Amino acid sequence: MDTDFLEDFAAMSTHGATPGGGVEREAGTPEDHAVRAWFRGWLEEAGFAVRHDAISNQYGLVELVPGAPYVLVGSHLDSQPLAGRFDGAYGVLAAAHAAREVVRRVRAGELTAACNLAVVNWFNEEGSRFTPSMMGSSVLTGSLPLETALAATDRAGASVADAIATPGDALDLAVPPVAAYAEIHIEQGRGLEESGTTIGLVDRTWAASKYRIVVHGEQSHTGSTIMADRKDALFGAALLIVAARELTEELPEGLLHSSVSELELAPNSPVTIARRVEINLDLRSPDEAVLARANALLEERIAQVEQRARVRVERRLTHQWGLLSYQPEGVELARSAAAALGLTHAPTMTVAGHDSTNMKDVAPTVMLFVPSIQGISHNEGEATSDSDALAGVALMTEVTARLVAGELGADAAFVPGL
Repeated sequence: MDTDFLEDFAAMSTHGATPGGGVEREAGTPEDHAVRAWFRGWLEEAGFAVRHDAISNQYGLVELVPGAPYVLVGSHLDSQPLAGRFDGAYGVLAAAHAAREVVRRVRAGELTAACNLAVVNWFNEEGSRFTPSMMGSSVLTGSLPLETALAATDRAGASVADAIATPGDALDLAVPPVAAYAEIHIEQGRGLEESGTTIGLVDRTWAASKYRIVVHGEQSHTGSTIMADRKDALFGAALLIVAARELTEELPEGLLHSSVSELELAPNSPVTIARRVEINLDLRSPDEAVLARANALLEERIAQVEQRARVRVERRLTHQWGLLSYQPEGVELARSAAAALGLTHAPTMTVAGHDSTNMKDVAPTVMLFVPSIQGISHNEGEATSDSDALAGVALMTEVTARLVAGELGADAAFVPGL
């Protein structure tokens, strides 16, 4: 199985491959369609029935207990622009290999199943082409209306509905009841590597506040407008960008991450002062009190920027959550499985969002991390060692087997609206 996984991962990574050793396959692009087609072939060869729901989440299903709910395992194959090979994709393939082995055990009489099993490749987890991120799991869990997701457009005006219609997949799966969900992912940080730990047992998320901020100025000439008369939206945005970074220096070290990750400028002319700048500002913390203080300081900085740059700042909160816990029984199941395999493990928090952060709200959920070399992610240099990747597959197999056996309970199940 070890060689098979590494060979399959290399083959999967050829789809959307970049010169720097990464991948680029944003949701609904030809590169994304290509890797999904490759994955369909892999699933069908392994004996899974491949189906798609109304938002184009891709499933490989196998019935083990007629009428029983399903254990879902998986992650996402779409990527950021010029990204690494591992983010999301490692988790999809690890789940698929784990599921194939669990099915073999059940059919060989080595494991008694209480649930059916499905591998899922979530649509548009990254949110780089279409917003919001984690779209497929948000629609499945009911936090995002299907109609809203389908109407979302990219910068060129293409809609999600257009993008998922292109490969011609039948979007007709009525998703069956879900008994539990499990996902494995690269850590995207340095914690596991620096502590010499092979497995992170995710028990909580960081708290976060995300804003869409529009800086309104006044369009004028870059050369002839005297400085005292300028109402430069780009200057105001620049001050906000610096202020967001400086918040991390004012608050206790390591307890606040801040980013400005997107910028749209109008009129974007070389001889015209910007009248409007739109940015995405993100604050995250493992301490809710620190995040609250950061939000208060941000409000103060916005008022100062408005006065200094002579602009108006419009701020809209797009996402907000506190420290959200995964079910303790899921964490314990994963801990026990890791211990049984002799893998070093430790509880950890996730800073990034994952489809599991949606699924944990509706079903018992297990979230696992494997180390990221130097913590590099969303970058072509993203990597995880073969030994750590294979250890994760082994653990995912054990966790999936326990979930299929009903260790988190198979009586109550979430019934998706899709």
